[in-house]
Amino acid sequence: MTEDKPLLYHPEAQIGWITVNREAQRNALNPEALELFHQALDTAEFDDGVRVVCLTGAGAKAFCAGADLGGGMGADSRTVFESYANLLKRLAAFPKPTVARVNGYCMAGGMGIMLACDMVIACEDAKFGTPEVNVGLFPMMIGALIYRNVLRKKALEMVLTGRRLTTAEALAMGLITRVVPRERLDGEVDELLANLAAKSPIGMKIGKEAFHAMADMPFENAVDYLAGKLAEVAATEDAREGILAFLEKRTPRFIGR
Repeated sequence: MTEDKPLLYHPEAQIGWITVNREAQRNALNPEALELFHQALDTAEFDDGVRVVCLTGAGAKAFCAGADLGGGMGADSRTVFESYANLLKRLAAFPKPTVARVNGYCMAGGMGIMLACDMVIACEDAKFGTPEVNVGLFPMMIGALIYRNVLRKKALEMVLTGRRLTTAEALAMGLITRVVPRERLDGEVDELLANLAAKSPIGMKIGKEAFHAMADMPFENAVDYLAGKLAEVAATEDAREGILAFLEKRTPRFIGR
């Protein structure tokens, strides 16, 4: 990566690529990177040509090391923290599928970005952790995502000790979706992205919104709500095309309506 911006956005072949571009700082986030992150998500959401978003870090050493503690985070910390919190909320509820391509260290706030994605593919030598406690801080906002992905005792061990986790540990805890050798990372990610991009955009959007909305509902309410959402998605042109293609034994041609 040679561009000067701390975060890059590049749409290609129905994929919106978001890359934290601060390799020398292990792709730690500064206020400018956060602002550009929000802008990139805005662009990806409203571009009908983009069906999937992939997040990664520049270089081969780090996905994202969290906040850049020496890069302006203290100037107006509350504003920065609110921007990061809004980013997590935006990612977790994003209407298009999101994939984290974890190519190295994923620490602190980087863990939050990763966990807010729908799926995570990590190279086998990646490292994970919440080291905030080691510098007198605590993983606050990302705690909301940790507790929704990890069993309570494992979550507390991670956030209270601040120790680094291997990919094997992260996989066993449910933090990540898949572990692959580094040389296969790009191929595995590209295959997953192509798979997701081939699905119905409107079906994915309605489905993701429904799953996000029903997460904290009582069981009976959730089932009733999802029945209504199934009727909604079944009425789309894409659903009719998908069923017809299945019956005709051909690949569906989804148009996003």
